[in-house]
Amino acid sequence: MPKEIILKYGCNPNQKPSRIFMKGGAELPIEVLNGNPGYINFLDAFNSWQLVKELKEATGHPAAASFKHVSPAGAAIGLPLDDTLKKIYFVDDLELSPMAAAYARARGADRMSSYGDWVALSDTCDKQTATLLAREVSDGIIAPDYTDEALEILKSKRGGKYNVVRINPDYVPDPVEQRDVFGITFEQGRNDIKIDEQMLENIVTENKEFTDSAKRDLIIALITLKYTQSNSVCYAKDGQVIGVGAGQQSRIHCTRLAGNKADIWYLRQHPKVLSLPFRSDIRRPDRDNTIDVYLSEYWMDVLADGVWENFFTSKPEPLRLEEKQEWLKGLSGVSLASDAFFPFGDNIERAYKTGVKYIAQPGGSIRDDNVIETCNKYGMVMVFTGARLFHH
Repeated sequence: MPKEIILKYGCNPNQKPSRIFMKGGAELPIEVLNGNPGYINFLDAFNSWQLVKELKEATGHPAAASFKHVSPAGAAIGLPLDDTLKKIYFVDDLELSPMAAAYARARGADRMSSYGDWVALSDTCDKQTATLLAREVSDGIIAPDYTDEALEILKSKRGGKYNVVRINPDYVPDPVEQRDVFGITFEQGRNDIKIDEQMLENIVTENKEFTDSAKRDLIIALITLKYTQSNSVCYAKDGQVIGVGAGQQSRIHCTRLAGNKADIWYLRQHPKVLSLPFRSDIRRPDRDNTIDVYLSEYWMDVLADGVWENFFTSKPEPLRLEEKQEWLKGLSGVSLASDAFFPFGDNIERAYKTGVKYIAQPGGSIRDDNVIETCNKYGMVMVFTGARLFHH
């Protein structure tokens, strides 16, 4: 392993010199197997690796994450996909290993935000995962190892320049971390809080009935938030993130943003979307964007005469507002986590519209009673974890 890696530049081209290294001259716990990762690539890599490593430890399943600008667009564990999910994730023609299924879920949660992502895998990257990744637009990947077949596939991506990083899975960082801001050094203990079912014991609502799948999904959401830019909230269902609201100053804006993403995830499963008659020559990113616009209030931008012909073989019917509202009534059993307390019941009101049944948040607001009352109104189960998960 090298002791340092010289980078082309830092966050921006004018920020030179740039490198990553270990204080004290120790070897880095990583090895670049292909490409030339940059500063932000490594920020994504090290944050996303911690996330998937903790997901694997907490659930026992292979885990994957899709990162952009040091926040996850999606994260998931390797549960089997049903036919509908295979179709909306565009993997219905592939054989999926558990590791590949985890990445299909992680990227499929928010395909618009995952465009050009950094990928993290908790386990060895196999041929099935590399085959899936080979046809997506992505910047790079970090994993503990790669099969020979997988490495050969990944090295051929992006004209041979795809970034492939191998990390020592046994590496443990120092318990105290430092960073410099404006020439001033900050020091703090690492956030090594363990997120598991013990964190879900303090149920504060009238309804106290947790399912095992809800506990799993809340753990996935909480671990995801641990590595998401604050303020942040996360919706999860069936072993995967379905909506992340990251980096907002207002928590209600986080809840709305993530809820809207979760709604779109579910609307993509509507029969009208599944049967959209796309042209055979449409590129995958263009198809993702077309679906996103089709589901928005600006659907005429892809259905107007003289325009729809660029995307479809025949003109589709729009998905009307009333149809969307009716379809979204079928979304239920969703889990929601927040990196800090919900200050008002409006967050719960918004969450209810996206089928939320289970909530985990630290508690500690002077309006906790209002938040609990709102949960009780909808028969939700809410726990106070007592643990804030700010990440900056």
